[in-house]
Amino acid sequence: MKHDPALNPSALRQRASAHRAMALAALHADSSLSVRLKRYNDHMAKARALEAEVAL
Repeated sequence: MKHDPALNPSALRQRASAHRAMALAALHADSSLSVRLKRYNDHMAKARALEAEVAL
């Protein structure tokens, strides 16, 4: 996943934090367990990718 190189590290950290919050919200959603787990994993993968981009 490519991101705009103009984003500074704090903006990337904010986006990662937002994805972590969405991941937790996905666990509490009114959906089946498989859907909640998929959404959680998708958001956490995005958050990890963003944090790894900050570390570069």
